[in-house]
Amino acid sequence: MAQTAQRPAPVGSRPDRAVVTARPTPSFFFNGHAPRRRGLVIAVSALFGFALTVVWSAEFVDKTIGDTVADTLLGHPAKGTPIPGALAGVLFALVTGIAGTFTACNIAVFSALAPLTGGRSVSRRGRMAAALRPLGQLAAGAVAVSAVYGMLVAMSGTGMPQFDQSQGGGGLSGRLIQAMVVYGLIGLVMTYLGLAALGVVRDPLAKLSEQYPSAPMLFMGGLIGAFLVGRPFPLFRQLFRDTAESHNVLYGSVAFGLQTLGNILVMSLLFLLVTGLFGDRLHRWMTKRPSRSAALMAAAFIAAGVFMVLYWDLRILARRDLIWYPMAPWAA
Repeated sequence: MAQTAQRPAPVGSRPDRAVVTARPTPSFFFNGHAPRRRGLVIAVSALFGFALTVVWSAEFVDKTIGDTVADTLLGHPAKGTPIPGALAGVLFALVTGIAGTFTACNIAVFSALAPLTGGRSVSRRGRMAAALRPLGQLAAGAVAVSAVYGMLVAMSGTGMPQFDQSQGGGGLSGRLIQAMVVYGLIGLVMTYLGLAALGVVRDPLAKLSEQYPSAPMLFMGGLIGAFLVGRPFPLFRQLFRDTAESHNVLYGSVAFGLQTLGNILVMSLLFLLVTGLFGDRLHRWMTKRPSRSAALMAAAFIAAGVFMVLYWDLRILARRDLIWYPMAPWAA
């Protein structure tokens, strides 16, 4: 049988080398399996975030949903009713936090829970128990940031920018400017984390999470806690003023911490329900093609990040007639 002789490589030629594509090492956000069509994931997610800003009605979410939920849980009109004391203020904080679950500043909670999906366990109880640990870390990060901010509000009083409702240049109050800055920065961070989940950029918490595995969940919880730093939700402003006028540091930290816990309570319960019912099925679906997990996490972060930037910056400018921005008739 004839054999093909191997010929020596010509003088001066170089052996073939495999083309190595620089890609971030696997980490909490990037699992090492980026989807083939990363550009498509980015485009569709960004388009979804943009479309949400076009149809989002703050009046419907804040008043129709938020005020109705708060009034029902408290048993009396929440807006405008004086808070009689610290205990009533603590209850008001938790109730209004729940009422504000679906407000525009809380949309990022959905993306923060995305990394927790698809955990594996034999039993339903085991899956839900496994989900409680990262949920606890998320809540701890959120409460830590919001409680510290509550202390600062109680110490500083009503002189903070979040109390300023005077119409400055372009009709923008200090309160709105603070909201634009805070939520714009949070939106940029969320967008970056989405790109990191696709392996487009490096995970900023990769080295830290190697030493402290809970760091990413604490960080994402901190982002949620930072919502209160710029939150313009009317019922929260009522709690904000009561806390500032009390100058009670303990009351401020507890009330703001409970406000944040109320914000994530409904989403956490829904997440546990999905984990218990579909967690094993989700795990099999994701492990069959690991790039699906990366695409899901990236889509959630990018959509939320784009929404935060466009809604809290460009759409606010449009509402003040400073620029044009497309809005549905019911959202204008």
